[in-house]
Amino acid sequence: MIKLLRTLLCIGVFSLGLLSVANANLEVRLGGKAVYDTDLNITWLADANYAQTSGYDADGQMNWFDANTWAASLNIGGVSGWRLPKADTNCLGGGTCTDSEMGHLYAIELGVRSPNPILESSDPDLALFTHIRLGYYWASEEYGPIPDRAWLFYFHSGHQIAVDKPNPLYAWAVHDGDVALLVPEPETYAMLMAGLGLLGFMARRRKESIV
Repeated sequence: MIKLLRTLLCIGVFSLGLLSVANANLEVRLGGKAVYDTDLNITWLADANYAQTSGYDADGQMNWFDANTWAASLNIGGVSGWRLPKADTNCLGGGTCTDSEMGHLYAIELGVRSPNPILESSDPDLALFTHIRLGYYWASEEYGPIPDRAWLFYFHSGHQIAVDKPNPLYAWAVHDGDVALLVPEPETYAMLMAGLGLLGFMARRRKESIV
């Protein structure tokens, strides 16, 4: 009986996980504080200008060095290890660089076509994010031919270019993988606790029947 309960508990937890990922590319995480991209297996911070709204910076615009430091210092819902998005280092100038993480979000997930602003997306998933600025956002990589520059993505038109690192630009943090695997959602905790409680009850009943 106990083995059966354990099996049912595992199936229940697994099924809960399936429900959270079925038929979706962008999924809410950390109670709405983050959004998981199932295509790239990365998690976006839902607030696209958290550096400002959290009070870290007056307007959220920082040089490339400070932007990297800010992202690495984040702890969101108990999850650390955040970073700036990756660029497509083989794409420069016009058109959308969809192999970059910001370009993928702009063109693939939200269906925007360059040179249109990201906020013109008709995809309802746009509502999962807040404080998206129609400006330049830092990427994590340096620009190889000129190390004093780093990549950026322009959410007003979907372009990617490289500029000098001291420029003040916006920063948007991402995390590798699904952060839900690092901090289980409350429903998962509730199911686990209920299952463990039931197992404990059955074990006591079995012990009492033996005595």
